[in-house]
Amino acid sequence: MEIRSATIPADPPQNGTALTIGAYDGVHLGHRQVISEVRRLATERGLASAVVTFDRHPASVVRPDSAPLLLTDTDQKLEQLATTGVDLTLIVPFDESRAGESAEDFVEEVLVRDLGARVVVVGEDFHFGHHRLGNVDLLRRMGASHGFEVLGIGLVGTGGSPARDHEQVSSTFIRRALARGDLERANSMLGRAYEIRGVADPIDVVTCGTGSWEVFVNSAILVPAHGYYACWLEDEGGFRIGTTVLIEPTVDGSGSGGATVTAHPIDAHSDLSEGPVRLSFVSFLGSLLPGEFPGGSSERLGDIASSAREALG
Repeated sequence: MEIRSATIPADPPQNGTALTIGAYDGVHLGHRQVISEVRRLATERGLASAVVTFDRHPASVVRPDSAPLLLTDTDQKLEQLATTGVDLTLIVPFDESRAGESAEDFVEEVLVRDLGARVVVVGEDFHFGHHRLGNVDLLRRMGASHGFEVLGIGLVGTGGSPARDHEQVSSTFIRRALARGDLERANSMLGRAYEIRGVADPIDVVTCGTGSWEVFVNSAILVPAHGYYACWLEDEGGFRIGTTVLIEPTVDGSGSGGATVTAHPIDAHSDLSEGPVRLSFVSFLGSLLPGEFPGGSSERLGDIASSAREALG
C-alpha cells in the first residue's frame, strides 16, 4: 500500500481512483466492507483504489472536550488499512484551517486534484466540511461537474448484512462495548482482537512477585473497562507471551485514561524486553471485586491465570 501525505504535492494515479473518505478509527468490519466495494469498483474500471483519512480524529479539533477516545493510533490504522489490499492511503492533516474549509473546497482540492476521483464510496449518512455541510447529495452534485460517480451505502451488521440500529458495526458501538467490558462484542465488530500499544515497565507486584509489567498507554487511546483480561503481549522483537491483564482505577486519576494497566505473565519466566509493546485483548475474565483494588489478591490472580491460559489456548 502506498502512503501519501496531502502536504506533499503528487500527481494523481494515472487512470484516476475509486476512493472512500473517513476517520477509519478501528478499521472495523464495516470499514472493510466499504473498502472491499471500492476495490471491486477500481478493478472493474481500471482505477487505483484509495482511502482518504486524517492524521487525527476530526472531533479532536472541532470539539476537543467531547472527542472520542481512539481505537487505533495512526500507525495501527495504517497497518490495518494495508491488510485490506487498498492501493493508496492519503493522509490529510486536520487542523483549524481544515476544520473551517468548505466541503466544496475539500472535494476540489483532495478528491479531484490530488486523487483524480472517478468513483466515491461513502456511508449514506456521511458528512464532511465546515459545519458538516457536505453530504452524499453535495458529492453527487459536484460529481456531475467533475466527472465522478458517488455511491452511498448503508451500515452493516457483523454478518455483513444491512443492520438495524442495535446491530450496526461502527466505531461508536465498539467504544461503547469496550467501555462496558463487552470484549466479545467489540472483537466481533472489529473482526480481530482489540489491541492497544504502550510502553512496558517491569514492576514488583506484592500479590504475584516479580515478572510483571505496568503498561503505559497514550491517554488518547481507549483502554477497556476495569477488570481482568486474557491478552497476548508482544514486544518490538516479536517475542510474545500470554498474560493476565488487570485494568484498575488509579488513586489519583493518572495513568492510561485514569486507569492502571498491569500485565502478569501466565508463565513465571519470560524474556520479554521492556519498552514498546502490543496488548491483544482475547477474552474478558471478570470484573474487579469490592475491596480488591489495588493490585488484586494472589489467590484470585491464580484462578484468573488458569482462565487466561484456557482462553489463550
